[in-house]
Amino acid sequence: MAAGERAEEPLAELSHYVVARPIYSEAGFQEENERRPPLPPTLRERAQAACRCSRKRAFQITKSFLPILEWLPNYRVKEWLISDIISGVSTGLVATLQGLAYALLVAVPVGYGLYSAFFPILTYFFLGTSRHISVGPFPVVSLMVGSVVLSMAPDDNFLIDGSNATGTNGTGTLIDTGSRDAQRVLIASTLTFLVGILQVIFGVLQIGFIVRYLADPLVGGFTTAAAFQVLVSQLKIVLNVSTKNYNGVLSIIYTLIETFEKIGTTNIADLIAGLLTIFVCMVVKEINDRFKHKIPIPIPIEVIVTIVATGISYAADLEKKYNAGIVKSIPRGFLPPEPPDVSLFSQMIAASFSIAIVAYAIAVSVGKVYATKYDYAIDGNQEFIAFGFSNIFSGAFSCFVATTALSRTAVQESTGGKTQVAGIISAGIVLISIVALGKLLEPLQKSVLAAVVIANLKGMFMQVFDVPRLWRQNKVDAMIWVFTCVASIILGLDLGLLAGLLFGLLTVVLRVQFPSWGGFGNIPGTDIYKKVKDYKNVIEPEGVKILKFSSPIFYANIDGLKSSLKSTVGFDAVKVYNKRLKALRKIQKLIKKGKLKATKNGIISEPGINNEAFETDEDPEDNEDLQVPTKEVEIQVDWNSELPVKVNIPKVPIHSLILDFGAVTFLDIVAVRSIKTIIREFERIDVRVYFASYQDNLISQLERSAFFDDIVRKDIFFLTVHDAVLYIRNQMTYSDNQDPIFEKISLMQESKEPIEFTETSRPDDELDVQEEAMRRLAS
Repeated sequence: MAAGERAEEPLAELSHYVVARPIYSEAGFQEENERRPPLPPTLRERAQAACRCSRKRAFQITKSFLPILEWLPNYRVKEWLISDIISGVSTGLVATLQGLAYALLVAVPVGYGLYSAFFPILTYFFLGTSRHISVGPFPVVSLMVGSVVLSMAPDDNFLIDGSNATGTNGTGTLIDTGSRDAQRVLIASTLTFLVGILQVIFGVLQIGFIVRYLADPLVGGFTTAAAFQVLVSQLKIVLNVSTKNYNGVLSIIYTLIETFEKIGTTNIADLIAGLLTIFVCMVVKEINDRFKHKIPIPIPIEVIVTIVATGISYAADLEKKYNAGIVKSIPRGFLPPEPPDVSLFSQMIAASFSIAIVAYAIAVSVGKVYATKYDYAIDGNQEFIAFGFSNIFSGAFSCFVATTALSRTAVQESTGGKTQVAGIISAGIVLISIVALGKLLEPLQKSVLAAVVIANLKGMFMQVFDVPRLWRQNKVDAMIWVFTCVASIILGLDLGLLAGLLFGLLTVVLRVQFPSWGGFGNIPGTDIYKKVKDYKNVIEPEGVKILKFSSPIFYANIDGLKSSLKSTVGFDAVKVYNKRLKALRKIQKLIKKGKLKATKNGIISEPGINNEAFETDEDPEDNEDLQVPTKEVEIQVDWNSELPVKVNIPKVPIHSLILDFGAVTFLDIVAVRSIKTIIREFERIDVRVYFASYQDNLISQLERSAFFDDIVRKDIFFLTVHDAVLYIRNQMTYSDNQDPIFEKISLMQESKEPIEFTETSRPDDELDVQEEAMRRLAS
């Protein structure tokens, strides 16, 4: 038992701690602990460091630009090669089908989707830092590219008359589909080239941090809205209903209206094929997900469905017998590279910026998930460069913008992919499809490809169930999700993303402008201070108010600091000061009239004189010199007691105010001047202001802003709130409690002239910046 008790003793000792140290103000702490001044490097030293080159440094720079030099020499052939081959084949089959399907979203011939699933992988293999993502088309990005393509090359630009027509636009008007498709391919490839240039610029300028402004709720709402846009765009293909190509604000509404107006022209063969494909793909995907630990390789259902659908369409001759919409023509082999149409850059620069950011954000988000899972790091700026060069390279070969697809990456990882060797093998599978298998897919119904796209949207639509969870955890994040989703559906993806981003930034501004604050008190027997409203046993130090303001302080929220001060202390320092001055004027007037007498014991009425001292505030001032004999008498005015004049003076139950700046990260010049004004306003009503728990950089900011002078010194700044409280207690113990108003009372009694009091005006150096600016404008 004794041994057990001795074993518990150290634990009991570790549950408490006792610290004995001096009470530290900023001045005292700096005097005892000398601050180490920062020594920023000179311009020459920076230039030397930047220009210094050695063999080791040159190799490091080369490896950072070509990450393949980092991981390929360490490739474990015996352990990883078989897994990468199996993963590459599986991913390549899925990439082939998704490339064909996502080309429909871009409004270009489906064969160009195969190019987009092939070329970007070649450059990313050398430049990318993620080992697991599968590079290629993604439905959200493809739809954004398609909206630009449709806005710049609508069907109405290719209307023709006569026998040269190759199609209709849904209203019976003849269109030249050959010229239209060629122009759309040119626009898509030019846009891809421009997106690549922007991404390379972003990477070189090291601004990969820009993706941080795309918060998870914003991305969730945006991708869900994009999934809805994709669903609507593919719905008309599943139904084989011809509609106009709408773009811009409310385009999705117009598309839905026209689709349902023409639903009577639905092709039954395409509808049945599409519905069966959606059903089978979703069921098998659910099986893959639920039994992923038992199934070594996910069932490539898209490939199986496509092979079966192509065979049925060819055997039943669905195009001729049922007028089904089929792929018809897939180019065999590669097209020669073509330069972009630079003249189109000005028309697509805004859209290319948003596409570049979204494509990068999706790729990095997915890449970070797998990098965390497998314990390696990805370089955000290098990813910008990698995708930038991939898009520049693939844009020259008539491709559209590449990023990564969640489902395709999941296949590559779940089938055992270890490195981008799996990616290059998947590109080989796509290459075989381009060179040899393209002809075999020509009888495939477009509705089957559209159904494959819709079936892959399940994960995005499931994000809707995140909203209730977000609402419980953080209502602001939930509002960002809903706002971005609704805005992207109504305004379109580009404007919707911008609106969501601005709304998200607005919530940050509002949270900084209206931060949390509260009066704090002490947990008895400790140096811990908590909100008075939140804890029952918290006690406020007598005569002391403690305010914690949890935000940087700047021009936008300085009024919030002032209002929180008034709420915490329970009075307005300026109004208290003005009321006291008004009371002093009345006391002076009544003393001169002989109705009051100032003594050392206070202010009393003369014996036998009616109590006329209690005048109303509205009584006119009497400046008549009554020649009342006076002598200098020091008295003490207790402003918290009842005065012999009818002036309603707010009580000031405190003598000290502590501002806890532990959560204040910076101050601007408006905040510095306003805080100095606050100090003076409280000082003149005998309330001392102290600061505690500040960060060191705030002291540096205050020094640069000429905050400190003979009145405002560093000895009112304390390292902790408890330091400030203990200092105040010591000061109050030895204070003589003399009121500084003595001098004014003495002056009134020896002077016959009225004393000048100013109620509301303050010296110019005490005005904050906003008031100064208003005066300058008015003058």
